[in-house]
Amino acid sequence: EVQLVESGGGLVQPGGSLRLSCVASGFTFSSSAMSWVRQAPGKGFEWVSNIGGSGESTTYVDFVKGRFTISRDNAKSMLYLQMNSLQPEDTAVYYCVMGWDTFGSWGHGTQVTVSS
Repeated sequence: EVQLVESGGGLVQPGGSLRLSCVASGFTFSSSAMSWVRQAPGKGFEWVSNIGGSGESTTYVDFVKGRFTISRDNAKSMLYLQMNSLQPEDTAVYYCVMGWDTFGSWGHGTQVTVSS
């Protein structure tokens, strides 16, 4: 059974940083591209970033470029999202998702709230 469990969310002031983590199990992690997707309050799902299985290929949505960094540790089956210079509009539930541009299993999400 595929399991994706996110952690690292919380309340942070504007300009602050958070590092999200996702531990994966139940599949060959290194063979799967992974993504982060978010859902802001009252809005639809929004793709944020993805990373290839080896970690060499990454892409980002324009509004997080230069602020967010996706990475992975295949030895630990871990996916990360380093988020810097956070803004109130980054407030959302962030999901760890299998896949590059077509998505399979999702985690339950971790809440990120950016507020002063």
